[in-house]
Amino acid sequence: MTKPPSLVLRGVIPPLITPLLGYEQLDCDGLNRLIEHVLAGGVHGLFLLGTTGEGPSLSHRLQRELVERACQQVNGRVPVLVGATDTSPEESLQLARHAADVGATAIVLAPPHYFPMHQEDLEQYTRWYATESPLPVVLYNMPSHTKTEYSVATVARLSEVPEIVSLKDSSGSLPYFQQCVEATRHRPDFTVLMGPEEKLAESVLAGGDGGVCGGANIIPELYVSLYHAAVQRDMLMMHKLQQRVLRLSSKLYSVGAPPTSYLTGIKCAASLLGLCPPHLAAPLYQMPPTLQSTIAQHLKDLSLLPA
Repeated sequence: MTKPPSLVLRGVIPPLITPLLGYEQLDCDGLNRLIEHVLAGGVHGLFLLGTTGEGPSLSHRLQRELVERACQQVNGRVPVLVGATDTSPEESLQLARHAADVGATAIVLAPPHYFPMHQEDLEQYTRWYATESPLPVVLYNMPSHTKTEYSVATVARLSEVPEIVSLKDSSGSLPYFQQCVEATRHRPDFTVLMGPEEKLAESVLAGGDGGVCGGANIIPELYVSLYHAAVQRDMLMMHKLQQRVLRLSSKLYSVGAPPTSYLTGIKCAASLLGLCPPHLAAPLYQMPPTLQSTIAQHLKDLSLLPA
């Protein structure tokens, strides 16, 4: 199987929310608006079908439609990463083949999330998948959702596979992140990306290569500026921008009921900003109207809506 040329992923790559008109119905106009919004903010790529994109909740048909329409809209302007998080390895591989056919850049591979896996099985599976996939593979470490973590030793060994190009770490553990950075230094083109946006700057200072920041759906330029400030070691600017990131997190992600308050908050904010409707994929439901008004007030406090 012919592989695409080497890929280096860096910068701010937002995990794009999936605009929905209702049950299993993609909002194509909203998707186009959202893509143009984040690209105008200077992001360095897009990540489809991640946690923020509610990928595991979408049917295979809707996943494929989203990937195809997003790739058409992006039209090669930035890399497009596609999350493969199915419990079936064959379904994950079929999604990779479809993504390659419509112009995506890479697959973000999470461990299958029903049966917990020991590291030997996980490594063997990931090597098999990387060999079979027509696209480069990004490891997705999300133990809170998948029950399985890529150990540092496993990441180090998998980084020796040419088709595996990056790690997206959503564990929230900075020590783990730093150990993965050190364990993969032998390969200059292998990158390590931070999941939790609040730790973007800290991770870059620790040797990381960027972040997959959900808030970049709302204010992409904020996270891009923070990334560049961290790369340039501009500590004063970095501190100023970091406070804005923390304020946004506290205002938008803690209004609804946990554990889905992050998703409901970010989709509600996107709706109030005119990007797309607030609908979540089943089995989750959007934020109730009483809390939507709280998000609206918080967007005014953040100067994102007129007072």
